[in-house]
Amino acid sequence: MWQASQDQHENELLSGTSRQAWQLELQRQKQDIQKTQRSARDKVAALTLRMAELQARLLRLDALGERLTTIAKLDKGEFDFSRTPAVGGPESNTIGDAYQAPSFIGAIDQLSAQIEDREQQLETLDALLAKQKIEDDIFLAGRPVTKGWMSSRFGRRTDPFNGKIAWHNGVDFAGKHGSDVVSVAAGVITWSSNRSGYGQLVEVNHGASFSTRYAHNSAINVKVGDVVKKGQVIAAMGTSGRSTGPHVHFEVFKNGRAVDPASYIHRTHR
Repeated sequence: MWQASQDQHENELLSGTSRQAWQLELQRQKQDIQKTQRSARDKVAALTLRMAELQARLLRLDALGERLTTIAKLDKGEFDFSRTPAVGGPESNTIGDAYQAPSFIGAIDQLSAQIEDREQQLETLDALLAKQKIEDDIFLAGRPVTKGWMSSRFGRRTDPFNGKIAWHNGVDFAGKHGSDVVSVAAGVITWSSNRSGYGQLVEVNHGASFSTRYAHNSAINVKVGDVVKKGQVIAAMGTSGRSTGPHVHFEVFKNGRAVDPASYIHRTHR
């Protein structure tokens, strides 16, 4: 009788201890779950912010790309900043089941891939624009003066000094003494001093077998070896050399042969 009572008492103690232990364990697990939930919410918030940043970055890249493509007048089919990057390839043997990433992570990965594609397009576009800028700079076009009028054309004419028929290797632009003489394209100065018949002469090598001459200047602003830009003032109009008055004698050479400058003066930009 006494033994049965003792066993019952021990069972009650064990039962109470077990309940308390389980309660403590459940409470600890509940705290762990709450901690995990807070950590998960923080991570989701961070990922949401990151996704918003990526979307904003993608929008800016797309807007910039579309604007540059429009300004550069490039083929829109070549640079399309509104579509998802194209992918593909022949079907091959599978090496396992497809990995199913969480949709949220997948969305971020897709945004990252789109940004990488846009950045690659922009790098290519930037290189093309730089190349186009160089080509535009060395593209011979326009007048060698900012003010003035064409007073003599290329070809046969009556020599103003002896009245005989002579060949005129360039065109003349008359104007005000001291007015600006400008380079019609970017290039390197190869002559910058007096030359028989030309007076004060500037010669510019533009590459691609082209060079130009600007003669009868009253002053020269550049020296041999200088690199000049398109439209840069290189001299001042004058009447030095074999000249009857203030003007610029302008010559264009292609492959070392004088050609009619008129076709380049009236040339339009690409």
